[in-house]
Amino acid sequence: MIFNIQDLGSNLDFQDTWKLQENLVAQRRAGEIEDTLLLLEHTPVYTIGRTRDQSSLERRVQLPHPVVVINRGGEGTYHGPGQLVGYAILDLTTYKKDLHRHLRNLEEAIIRTIATFGVKAQRREGLTGVWIEERKIASLGVGVRSWVTLHGLALNVNEESLPPFQWITPCGIDGVRMTCLEEEVGSKISLSEVKHLLSQYLGEVLSQEISRNPVTTGSNNL
Repeated sequence: MIFNIQDLGSNLDFQDTWKLQENLVAQRRAGEIEDTLLLLEHTPVYTIGRTRDQSSLERRVQLPHPVVVINRGGEGTYHGPGQLVGYAILDLTTYKKDLHRHLRNLEEAIIRTIATFGVKAQRREGLTGVWIEERKIASLGVGVRSWVTLHGLALNVNEESLPPFQWITPCGIDGVRMTCLEEEVGSKISLSEVKHLLSQYLGEVLSQEISRNPVTTGSNNL
C-alpha cells in the first residue's frame, strides 16, 4: 500500500468531511502527510459541482435531502447510506500531472473491485464513471490544488443507496439508470469488504502508475 487509509465509518456530515479534505490537502501540499484515502458513508445529501447548469437537481419537486454546491467538476449526484465514498488526497507529481489520468485510475480501481464479485464493469466513451452495460454504478468528481487532489468516487454498494437518485437526473444524463453492487450480484454485500478491496486495488493501480512515470520535480499551480 502506498498511501494512508482512514476509514471514517458511517453517518458522516458532508460539510464536515469537506473541511477535513481541505485541511488534508493543505497538509499534503506542505509535505506534512503522505497520500491519503478517506473511506466513508455520508448522511443523505445531494451535491453539485462548479457548473452554471443546475438542471440535474431541478425536477420541480422538493428534494428530500439537502443540496450542497462544492468545488469539484460534474453535475448533481447523491451520497448516502449504502454508498461507499472514497476521497483521494494525492500529490499527482508523484504519479503523473494529469487530472484525466487520475480519473481513469479511480475508475480502474472500481472496475477491479467489482470484478471480484463476478460482475463485469466498464467505462463509457465520453462519460466519467463506471457502468454495467447501460446502468451506472459509480460516479466520480474531483478537484485539485497545486496538483494535490480532493473529492473522488462514489460506488453504490447496497440497495438503500438507490431510491434518492429517482428525484434527480444523476450526473445530468437523461434516462440514466443507477444500479448497485447488491442488485447486480443478487445477494447482500458487506460494505466493509468493498472498502478493503477498493483500497487494495487503488494501491495496485497507483503503484503501476509510479512504475510507468518517474517522479517529477518542480510544481505548477492548477
